[in-house]
Amino acid sequence: MAQRSRTKSSPRRSSATLREYHRKRDLGASGEPGGARVAPSAALPRFVIQKHDATRLHYDLRLEMSGTLKSWAVPKGLPENPGDKSLAIEVEDHPLDYGSFEGVIPAGNYGAGTVMLWDRGFYTVGGGDPDRALRQGKIHFALAGEKMLGEWTLVRLRGEKDSAKTNWLVLRNHDASPGYKPGVDRDRSVLTGRTLDEIAASQSGRRSAPRAPAKAAKRPRRSTRAQPARETNGHMDDPSAGFVEPMKALAVERVPAGDWKLEIKFDGFRALALVRTGAVTLWSRNRKNLSADYPEVTAALRRLRCEEAVIDGELVALDAQGRSSFQLMQQRSQRGLRPPLHFYAFDLLSRDGKSLLGRPLEKRQAALAKLIGRGTDVVRLSPVFEVSPEELLEAARQQNLEGIIAKRSASLYEPGRRSGAWVKCRLAAEQEFVIGGFTPPQGARAHFGALLIGYYAGDKFLYAGKVGTGFDARLLREISARLRALAVKKSPFDNLPLAKRSRFGVGMTAAVMRTVTWVKPELVCQVRFTEWTDDGLLRHPVFLGRREDKKARDVHREKLAREK
Repeated sequence: MAQRSRTKSSPRRSSATLREYHRKRDLGASGEPGGARVAPSAALPRFVIQKHDATRLHYDLRLEMSGTLKSWAVPKGLPENPGDKSLAIEVEDHPLDYGSFEGVIPAGNYGAGTVMLWDRGFYTVGGGDPDRALRQGKIHFALAGEKMLGEWTLVRLRGEKDSAKTNWLVLRNHDASPGYKPGVDRDRSVLTGRTLDEIAASQSGRRSAPRAPAKAAKRPRRSTRAQPARETNGHMDDPSAGFVEPMKALAVERVPAGDWKLEIKFDGFRALALVRTGAVTLWSRNRKNLSADYPEVTAALRRLRCEEAVIDGELVALDAQGRSSFQLMQQRSQRGLRPPLHFYAFDLLSRDGKSLLGRPLEKRQAALAKLIGRGTDVVRLSPVFEVSPEELLEAARQQNLEGIIAKRSASLYEPGRRSGAWVKCRLAAEQEFVIGGFTPPQGARAHFGALLIGYYAGDKFLYAGKVGTGFDARLLREISARLRALAVKKSPFDNLPLAKRSRFGVGMTAAVMRTVTWVKPELVCQVRFTEWTDDGLLRHPVFLGRREDKKARDVHREKLAREK
């Protein structure tokens, strides 16, 4: 697999492949990255596409292989329609830290012009070995980015292998993916939300481009008064300004080899705490203000000794055995009950006006421990365990916990990204789903029988099965009232074919279809299940509760990134 080929690479080999990159550039004048050490992706290899307004406007496709970014200049960009093809010119390898570069390369330098980080994400290669595919001259790759989702093939042209600039063709494959995700803004950066003109204007009069947007946006130390957040495409260049989209963990079957910090995975609500003298704001991960819902947490955070801090953590209700319980959280938020609540802090993004996003995790954790100290009964430091992932996972299994989280010790904080620097191992299969309909009640049950649930794959809403257990009378009544207000005439699912026999998931008879009440897919719920079937359905699903902290469009099927 791709990981195996990357782990074989050595710093000496990577530096040798970058000689041409350094030969062409005066990095002190151009402002481009010099090849600072960046850890390879922990799970799937990364890709970036940069839009480059140089002598001619073009796109640069870069695929992570063997410790560098293999690069192609694609004058017209990747083709959009199945069967279409474009020219792709292989150029020199670029360092991994070039994958976050955006700015202006001043006139007189190689590649002078404006560079935009146009798309980024992960990719896979047919056959699993990118290096072998590169050597063979045919790379069948699938992109999963913020703008692009689909499959393409790079084919080296005959007689081009030893030429100075190797020409390839890139073809759009015939697959079910949209290619370009619907509704995305193709003219703006995924890093800063700026257009090429805005990037160029922001660098006017400067000698070199900044390495990251935070350096272009330095401001005097902030006062402790609440100020409006300064946003760029959903991310914050200064966490002390307000909301920061939380960094995400990638689901894996086992933790890869490496230097990791290990924590228990909580079963609660992710929350970001913005602390200022005399004021605390709690944000959910989809930017809902939770402050009024958890007054005991805000009161405890106000006692921290700092002028300002931005803390990432989890709101957790503990059961009698001391385990985090999402169902107890549901009782609190939906039924007015008051089980003991705690805020487990696990990352510090800003302290007294100074951003810590660019510092390694181990240094952020040390600063957090200093800030929290011994903590209180409400605000607690999430413990970091000095054991192997296997030992912690077994301990979590014995205590019936949800799983573990592993974080690269040297990882930086990447707002909103699921880069693989953080990974999660779940013991119980559990994730969010969106409700798309419900069946009528049967027997003694009132309100409804089962919920039809699904998830988004691109622009399609796909059926995952029905869940009919996990409800009590109050939940049935509350959910029914919410769903009936969202009723629609047609099914919102894209994959519910009719069948001769009534089998939910593979198909439904016309008679059964007429009994279903369809709803707009807006309400998100949490479901636990045993496994996915070969038909793409859930086995033994159990309803755990509603989720108000996640948008329906953000709910996708969680697939494990398998470590070969």
